[in-house]
Amino acid sequence: MIHLNWQERETVKMIECIHTDAKKFVVSNKLTPGEQYHVKNETDEFYFIIDNSGRIGGFYKDYFKEI
Repeated sequence: MIHLNWQERETVKMIECIHTDAKKFVVSNKLTPGEQYHVKNETDEFYFIIDNSGRIGGFYKDYFKEI
């Protein structure tokens, strides 16, 4: 039940958003290009970060680069 305390967990690494050009989903209201985000969890396909809304969101890795 890791998802219940993600916001309080230690940051795994920092990433920077490089674009919000999504083919299928709208991410421009949750991510800002050039902004740095704290990664709270990571899978093969997704980063789970605290987005612009202040809550945890899962986003494809192709929107980001590692710092």
